[in-house]
Amino acid sequence: MLVTEMPNSDFLAEAHARGFVFQCTDEAALDAALLAGRVSAYTGFDLTADSLHVGSMVQIMLLRLLQRHGHRPVLLLGGGTTKIGDPSGKEEARLLLTPERIAENGRGILSILRRFVRLDGDDPALIADNADWLDRLGYIELLREVGQHFSISRMLSADSVRLRLEREQGLSFLEFNYAILQSYDFRELNRRHGVCLQMGGSDQWGNIVSGVDLVRRTDQTQVFGLTTPLIATASGAKMGKTASGAVWLSADRVSPFDYWQFWRNTEDADVGRFLRMFTDLPVEECDRLGALQGAEINEAKKILATEATALCHGRDIAVEIAETARRGYEQGELTHGALPVYNLPDAMPKAGIPLVRLLTQSGLVLSNSEARRLIRGGGARVNDEPVFNEAHTVSIADLIEGGVKLSSGRKRHLLVKARGERPDDAASRPAD
Repeated sequence: MLVTEMPNSDFLAEAHARGFVFQCTDEAALDAALLAGRVSAYTGFDLTADSLHVGSMVQIMLLRLLQRHGHRPVLLLGGGTTKIGDPSGKEEARLLLTPERIAENGRGILSILRRFVRLDGDDPALIADNADWLDRLGYIELLREVGQHFSISRMLSADSVRLRLEREQGLSFLEFNYAILQSYDFRELNRRHGVCLQMGGSDQWGNIVSGVDLVRRTDQTQVFGLTTPLIATASGAKMGKTASGAVWLSADRVSPFDYWQFWRNTEDADVGRFLRMFTDLPVEECDRLGALQGAEINEAKKILATEATALCHGRDIAVEIAETARRGYEQGELTHGALPVYNLPDAMPKAGIPLVRLLTQSGLVLSNSEARRLIRGGGARVNDEPVFNEAHTVSIADLIEGGVKLSSGRKRHLLVKARGERPDDAASRPAD
């Protein structure tokens, strides 16, 4: 059901104010449970990569908010369900990962989550892995004890299944079982740890409702489901996607500088909403900043970028990046130390590398034609010097302390690291 009335519990009230709530199975009863005592709520994270990305931030920030209001977040690692793959939002089946890769991904994801959710000290979050019960589950036992409560017609009507079938993309029986196992997870967490709330994106609504129904049918216990809206930018783009791919939360995949820059490039119409959802700033301050107009909205974007980066990479790094960006954009002093780095796979050839190819190869632009347009328009710079010649070559002579600074416009900068010798270095070296 779509929620219509503001709740009385602090957590739900702030979740609404920040734009986190889309649907809830029985919000009045959940509100009462939150007022009555400490609630344990979980969100699942399948271990398909060694990092989460910005697309997971709504769920992460909701867990963080839950903990701030004195309730217990439960982080469910999908060590078991990752072996199957969730069809929700997918156009094709996932590649099956080895147990070793799944375990490695789990360690990486936990290292991300601990930046946002307290896993140690007072009232820590609970960490669980559904492999602990799913790996030991007997197939016949599951069919007899759980399968009888699932309707095939209802499972076929779920968006994650229906859309795949309508597009004739196929859906394996392996993936079709995912909703049953997610429901089983909810019941197991309720039995083991008293978890009474599952939270997820709106594409998980069908699976969450199935879990609520399973617990009610088998254990005569009321549990709840809450979904968040799927986030798109004001222009309709998918949240967390850029021309170069997903915006990962790991510094090994996306540099802190690029992460800050992603938030700095937020569209004007999204600033207030993103401040509410992706920072800890008070809602009133988010609304004030989001209402700024003209050049002032850029200051709000810098605050958004710095606060979001501080949560992910630490306050000191975020402040340093913000100051480096200020010097770079306002005073032209962007330093190599704070730039994202692209390492050339091989040494710089003596003849150099065409700038068009280097702009594309490094990811600053998507294609050679875009690189040429950038150069013709005066937006390409090498070591802060504008280049207008499409045939320009970046050579060893351009290396400064082993790197060449490339710029695409005023906001995107990159340090290309290369092995090679400047001609004057080679000339000054004594012969063997």
